Amino acid sequence: MVDRLNEELIKVKADLRKKNKWQNQVTDYERERTEIDSIITNLKKQLVEEEKDVEKLEGFSISGVFLALKGSKEEKIEKEKQEVIAVQLELQEAEKTKKELDQALTELRYELEKLGNVEARYQQLFAEKEQYIKQSNNSSAAVLVQLTEQEGDTKAYMVELNEAIKAGSYVVEDLDSAHASLDSAANWGTFDMFGGGAISGIAKHGHIDDATAAIHKAQTSMRRFQKELLDVEEELDVQIDISGMLKFADFFLDGIFVDFMVQNRINEARDQVSYKQAEVERIIRDLEREVDANKKILEEIRKDRRNVIENA
Repeated sequence: MVDRLNEELIKVKADLRKKNKWQNQVTDYERERTEIDSIITNLKKQLVEEEKDVEKLEGFSISGVFLALKGSKEEKIEKEKQEVIAVQLELQEAEKTKKELDQALTELRYELEKLGNVEARYQQLFAEKEQYIKQSNNSSAAVLVQLTEQEGDTKAYMVELNEAIKAGSYVVEDLDSAHASLDSAANWGTFDMFGGGAISGIAKHGHIDDATAAIHKAQTSMRRFQKELLDVEEELDVQIDISGMLKFADFFLDGIFVDFMVQNRINEARDQVSYKQAEVERIIRDLEREVDANKKILEEIRKDRRNVIENA
């Protein structure tokens, strides 16, 4: 009787922790979803304005004639077109992020629906166990039940910690990939600056494209990591800021930057990746220390349970 109640209660309490965790994640994703909607709206407005600027310059106007006479019209048109491309890329990146947020929300809501009314199941089992303790003449029963609950809570917390560690390891892998691509871009960029020619330029921009894709993947995995940390940060002071993660929307467009400026941006991006990687690795180490600490707590709880059972 008591074993069945304990097993069922531990499972239900683990489900309660899951539900609380997923609800927190839904709230956080919805906040991000609202922010990205606002960003997309503003970018669309900005894109319309940038396109109008290009149309004005390409059409007949007094200002266009004036710029043409000064010999700077083509340069101005080129600059405005580059700004249009930059906004388009930023919009494309934002819409991609929005799609990923929507997918994450759909998956979480499905998992929450599958859990059903966990609170009602918990209350029912709690009432059954309370009745059992009241009817039991064994003074050790209440202590044993309490220790079993503590064991279940500790094990559930360790599951959450290990899930966060796993999510963090994916971030480190993605940042490794980005760093390798930026290293290659930097090497080809140096060669390009010293007369490497068209081949080195193509190779450099190919690696920049690879780094951009890797950074987006890292942003996605960092977002998942941050969500996993939501349910442990109250018990362990670990946080990660993804808002300042690398922004590549207007990064490295042909004609915008001269070679040394592009090289400077590559080096800055590489430094940012290294910093983020160090930050994530530090948090993972904190999580691993917390797992080790809870292993010791679990051993003590199990030791106390054995003593209660042996001495009952």
